Amino acid sequence: MKLKMMYSFLNSDINTIEKELEDTIQAESLLLRQASMHTLQAGGKRIRPVFVLLAGKFGDYDIKVMKNVAVALELIHMASLVHDDVIDDADIRRGQPTVMAKWDSQTAMYTGDFVFALALKLMANIKAPIAHKILANTMVEVTVGEIQQIKDKYRFDQNLRDYLRRIKRKTALLIAASCQLGAIAANVAESVHKKLYLFGYFVGMSFQITDDILDFTATEQELGKPAGSDLLQGNITAPALFAMKDESIRQKIEQVHEHMESTEINDIISLIKCSGAIEQSIALSDLYLQKALTILEDLPPNKAKKALRDIAKFIGRRKF
Repeated sequence: MKLKMMYSFLNSDINTIEKELEDTIQAESLLLRQASMHTLQAGGKRIRPVFVLLAGKFGDYDIKVMKNVAVALELIHMASLVHDDVIDDADIRRGQPTVMAKWDSQTAMYTGDFVFALALKLMANIKAPIAHKILANTMVEVTVGEIQQIKDKYRFDQNLRDYLRRIKRKTALLIAASCQLGAIAANVAESVHKKLYLFGYFVGMSFQITDDILDFTATEQELGKPAGSDLLQGNITAPALFAMKDESIRQKIEQVHEHMESTEINDIISLIKCSGAIEQSIALSDLYLQKALTILEDLPPNKAKKALRDIAKFIGRRKF
């Protein structure tokens, strides 16, 4: 089943979110408007808005309220990607030139700042003080994670705990916040929105580990960027960490640098794929996925619960 089919009952509201995204990024500045629209049109799964809306289905769901949170969380995600591309000096994302590549790094940074500010403006429509506290704490952790990722580049002596802490901040916390904030916007009971937070956290961990696996196993066409890009940029992910338990592979990986020839990096990718590291990484992703599914069992039964289960299974085991 395709991902969008799993939440097809939200189609009308998802269309509303898409329109709101386009309307929100209309800046007076032509450059900001063009750069923001370029980022939006690059696409994406819109997982965070979907989680916001599904979480809201456990309470007093009103799309006029929910859309503020759903659009805000997607804008925050968009802003982080624009900033990431500057940090990683990336020219391509989802098969399209990045804002930095199409314009320059200064334009990209200010575009990211602008999009993030728009998200905060939308969240001001949510009256619950706890929502703003959760979002603020999440953004602090995400920023700390970005700094740690810079510090960890080409640091080959890191361990699995370092990696898990990094992806928690990079990906899992924002997905967790999407679930929790969507629930809070719908006046869901505290006991339920805390469970939805945990569900989002575990799904987010599984999602990022799977993403890191795909960097080695998917094709360039599927990824929208060359295979092994994370490793070339110095990001040491689960497959590389597991593979480095073999000293001969570790020595090869420790020689990785940004301008390495494609034949060399392809040889290292082949070594990683043959080492059992991919299978170990899949098992780690499945561990988090099972935790997410266990949390779901405690939530009230409704159509959204089934959709969350289906989506969790899909994104934890997707092929690209």
